[in-house]
Amino acid sequence: MADKRLRILYFLTFPLYGSGSGTYARYLAREVNKHHHVGIVCPDTRPVNGVKIYPIKLPFNVAFTGHPEWKNCRLYKDISHREILTIYKCFLNHAVEAVEDFKPNIIHVHHAFPFSWAARFIKSTYQIPYIITVHGSELPTAQKDRRYIALTTDALRRARRIIPNSFYTKDWMLKVFGDEYRKQIRTIPGGVDIKKFHKVNTDDIDKQFDIAGKKLVVFAGKLTPYKGVKYLVRAAPKIKGEVFILGDGSERKNLEKIVKEEKITNVKFLGYLGIDTDFLVKFYSRAQVFVAPSVWDEPLGLVILESMACETPVVVTRKGGIPLAVKEGKNGLFIRPRNSKDIAEKINMLLTDDETRKKMAKMAREIAVSKFSWEIIAHRFENIYEKFALIK
Repeated sequence: MADKRLRILYFLTFPLYGSGSGTYARYLAREVNKHHHVGIVCPDTRPVNGVKIYPIKLPFNVAFTGHPEWKNCRLYKDISHREILTIYKCFLNHAVEAVEDFKPNIIHVHHAFPFSWAARFIKSTYQIPYIITVHGSELPTAQKDRRYIALTTDALRRARRIIPNSFYTKDWMLKVFGDEYRKQIRTIPGGVDIKKFHKVNTDDIDKQFDIAGKKLVVFAGKLTPYKGVKYLVRAAPKIKGEVFILGDGSERKNLEKIVKEEKITNVKFLGYLGIDTDFLVKFYSRAQVFVAPSVWDEPLGLVILESMACETPVVVTRKGGIPLAVKEGKNGLFIRPRNSKDIAEKINMLLTDDETRKKMAKMAREIAVSKFSWEIIAHRFENIYEKFALIK
């Protein structure tokens, strides 16, 4: 009997762990692979449940805002013209090799550029259609650096569908690249693995970090200026609990300097936890409040969905795609960006009102399960793959 499953090849610019887009691509590929054949071309070798990995050997590590697994990572806005060509050639060569071997019916590109440029070439030569997910982290670079506009504009134009991960990302993308793509766009947010991310016992971390009986506030993510963590750190002396910061990045030294100079005693930096999601689940579960004090209009952060799935209310800025998942007073509270006083007040409201916090915790899990499980998200993508795939 003929195999009716599609062959779907993903192009991912970054490793499978350590960033929102890596997490997104990894979970989506794993879920889609239950019904179709999936391959991923990416700078990584780690396995993903039956998915075929085509590792990329990059000439140098480069990202939009940095990457926790790439210590001396360069930024796309800083590389030379020739280096852009070097990166493009690398992606193109690996893409063609993977296409020759995997023979996909459709390609799914993560990020508006630069891997989309290779997909554009493959579409014109191999006649294989592609779709593009716009994650949002690439948009500030494109907005400031015109070198990435022309090739990306052409790649977007030839895509069968463009999938921003939030309505805010959609509007921002149209502002950066122009309004002509509106008809190609369908917005699909990221998801959360509701089987992995759920409330668990945390007695061991109480013991390990000596926090038994204490209220805990957690931030998890890349430590870049965009994330606004310095406003959480400055709020810490007024917060009635311990503040744990999980993650690493360019801003960490500045944050540690503030803690030292201002003699703040209730902030602890744990660094990047690597691929150990079990440890992360424990911190989400143990926290009374998860905080995302972003100062930029970022896409819907997957860490927000993960903490919600672990029954943790969230305190977040009303930025970018975040309001897709957070409903004021239902599963979290909104704070004003760059406002440490407001951060402390909203966190303390939840820390001191056990009844309200527990209601929000229950609702947070319900929203994560009903709207953002990867099963639901993957099904939406599968409908798109099936509609546009080149069936031979």
